[in-house]
Amino acid sequence: MSAYRRPITTANRKISAAPSQSPRLIALNKPYDVLCQFTDEQGRETLKNYVNIPGIYPAGRLDRDSEGLLLLTNDGRLQARIADPRHKMAKTYWVQVEGVPTSEQLEQLRRGVELKDGPTAPAKVCCIASPDLWPRNPPVRFRKTVPDSWLEITIREGRNRQVRRMTAAVGLPTLRLVRVQIGPWKLGDLQPGQWRELDAG
Repeated sequence: MSAYRRPITTANRKISAAPSQSPRLIALNKPYDVLCQFTDEQGRETLKNYVNIPGIYPAGRLDRDSEGLLLLTNDGRLQARIADPRHKMAKTYWVQVEGVPTSEQLEQLRRGVELKDGPTAPAKVCCIASPDLWPRNPPVRFRKTVPDSWLEITIREGRNRQVRRMTAAVGLPTLRLVRVQIGPWKLGDLQPGQWRELDAG
């Protein structure tokens, strides 16, 4: 999971809704292999392929190889409340990992994991049944001799690729990562590339 970055605006100024413009909040199911930005000089797929609303920007980040809930807004204060790690807004992920977690590995994740940039804060972690998700394109590469499992992980930090690094640190490499909730906002039944308007209040 990517660390918080400043909004993509001219002169790196935070966005704010114009006086005549009401605050808007959009929930998008970001597909796999889509950049969490609206432009790319290398011609890679971006958010502009899915959301055509002027003046909105991502509230936080989601890695190119991750899927699921991404919030976008035209309101700077709302963007900061969602994305700035200082607000410690909870983010929940469904994580497919290689291997079958032991109770010790789960407890490590719950207590906090030592990473190169320091220990993580405690996380909420539990095993879940395989969720009913859309097929990923391209499909996840499995090793026939190694089983896989699903975890639900909730964190309140925003380090770069944090969830992937956490599972790798305890010996459970991430195969697929889908964000399903940010604070009170849930992905729900949105399919990849679909979006809906949320209450910005």
